[in-house]
Amino acid sequence: MAHAVRMTKTGLALAVLLSSLGTSVANVALPTLSHQLGATFQAVQWVVLAYLLAGTVLLVSVGRLGDIIGRGRLLRAGTALFTVASVVCAVAPSLSVLVVARVGQGLGAAVMLALSMALIGSTVPREKTGSAMGLLGTMSAVGTAGGPTLGGLTIAVVGWRGIFVVTAVLGVVVLLLIRALSSSERTPTRFDSLGTVLLAITLTAYALAMTVGHTVLLLVAAVVAAGVFVVVESRTTAPLVRLSALHDPALAMSFLVSTVVMSTLVVGPFYLSRSLNLEPAAVGLAMSAGPVVSALTGIPAGRVVDRIGAATMTVVGLTAMVVGCLALALMPKTLLGYLVPLVVTTCGYAQFQAANNTTVMAGVSADQRGVVSGMLNLSRNLGLITGTSVMGAVFALGASTHDVTTASGDAVATGMHVTFAVAAALIVVAVGIAVVKQVAQAKQALKRPA
Repeated sequence: MAHAVRMTKTGLALAVLLSSLGTSVANVALPTLSHQLGATFQAVQWVVLAYLLAGTVLLVSVGRLGDIIGRGRLLRAGTALFTVASVVCAVAPSLSVLVVARVGQGLGAAVMLALSMALIGSTVPREKTGSAMGLLGTMSAVGTAGGPTLGGLTIAVVGWRGIFVVTAVLGVVVLLLIRALSSSERTPTRFDSLGTVLLAITLTAYALAMTVGHTVLLLVAAVVAAGVFVVVESRTTAPLVRLSALHDPALAMSFLVSTVVMSTLVVGPFYLSRSLNLEPAAVGLAMSAGPVVSALTGIPAGRVVDRIGAATMTVVGLTAMVVGCLALALMPKTLLGYLVPLVVTTCGYAQFQAANNTTVMAGVSADQRGVVSGMLNLSRNLGLITGTSVMGAVFALGASTHDVTTASGDAVATGMHVTFAVAAALIVVAVGIAVVKQVAQAKQALKRPA
């Protein structure tokens, strides 16, 4: 029995790693794809966007569907879809086929990401939830950090098709490890198709606004669709999302923190190359510091949460992020002045992730684990998308340029300092949300009869 639990836990962790790997492993292939498929760089960007959009749009819906039909069954189906789509990617004869297959990968990844977190809660004892969430955070960081390296090496040895062969093989491994997962936990209710469509329209419009332009028009469409979605969900007997769940402060904190984390990926390469004059190999090595630290601290962070408590460690993690971001905004223009604050920020992020995820998943009822996990991952994805666009704009504004690639080293350094000053302010807001939440919970506890 213990062996079966370990295998299942390993399979769930690898599913999270694979969904993260699916995003980052393809980025490094874009120049090669543009050359070999005879496509513009704007066109091959859809290899990444298709995966990201498909996964983001359906995170909540697949979580709810898992609650209804059985999470184990849907996770196996999603992993199978990801694996088959990986094979199609590997043999794709054209860019259009590759993009369609990447949509399939994104759908499968949404299932793996949402349901792995939901299932881990029923796989491990409640008192070990923090450690389990730390493990999933570590796998996510390893996938994000290892993707470019794995992709680069694979392309160098066997070509770009090889990266999708690798993901297909890993998909088969995950399927073998999770084959014993139960599908007995189900909620006997209908699936909210109208709510799913409205939420998909809302998220698609928002994600496109943040990635491909036409911002005002698409944001208006997103707001209108969101308003209709709220009205529909308030009137249906079996809503996709309980509107009360949208008030959970953990979602807002996750969104803010993910927005800031993306800042390090947007700003870092330009600052390291143009301000510190590092060679590309050195830039890659310096950029890997954050994800590597996150991977190493994820599991220990989860264990600390189990011992001390999620509420306290949420504030501790956020406070460390504030300190790290302020240091990035104020430190002198040196490599050490960048790396040390980055490590502090990343350690705080790992601690926050383990604590925040534990808070959400430990307190949710069994029939809502899938949809709540989907919402938590959705808030993270939306933060990453927003960080790419908004914090990128802040960076350019701080550097006083429309094209950061041509800005001087001093201008880029100024842009970096401004960006992380804004990032620190966003995390201060998150700290405020966490404190208000704790005060409210303390007041409720005092009102309860002894």
